[in-house]
Amino acid sequence: MIAAFSRLVPHYPNFTPLCSIALFGAKYFNNKYLAFLVPIAALWFSDLIINNFVLNEYFNGFTLFYSGFYWQYGSFLLISLLGRKTLKNLSLLKLIGISISSSLVFFIISNFGVWVSSSFYTKDIFGLIACYVAALPFYFGTLSGSIFYSIFLFGSYELLSKNLSKVYYKK
Repeated sequence: MIAAFSRLVPHYPNFTPLCSIALFGAKYFNNKYLAFLVPIAALWFSDLIINNFVLNEYFNGFTLFYSGFYWQYGSFLLISLLGRKTLKNLSLLKLIGISISSSLVFFIISNFGVWVSSSFYTKDIFGLIACYVAALPFYFGTLSGSIFYSIFLFGSYELLSKNLSKVYYKK
């Protein structure tokens, strides 16, 4: 719910914890289905609110899914999969590396989807390049949000779990 809410409050474009939540769930959820479901559910819930209340003038009627949603959703499924495969042994360097990688995966896949499904760009290599260049300012938000929230989420969890285990084992 916090991830969904983070997309609704004013923020720097794409500076959200969604990549980080996909990675966090991939590392810590024992139920692998939850690792994939939680970021998708947060994305879908916030999309419902954004598409039907915030940007409703761009849609005809109630919108469950916008056109091309599968590019964005698919990128988060892939990020969760990458997290499950790479975060078995956690280190700060590995966390920063996978945070950078996950933001790049999102950037490449979601903007490829924009290029394929929109009429803004020509359907050639120049149109694809133009699409990626136009999206570069948004990549900074995705990258910085992914790194910030990953360090915050993973660091908070590790700190809390170590402190709680000390309290628990003292008794």
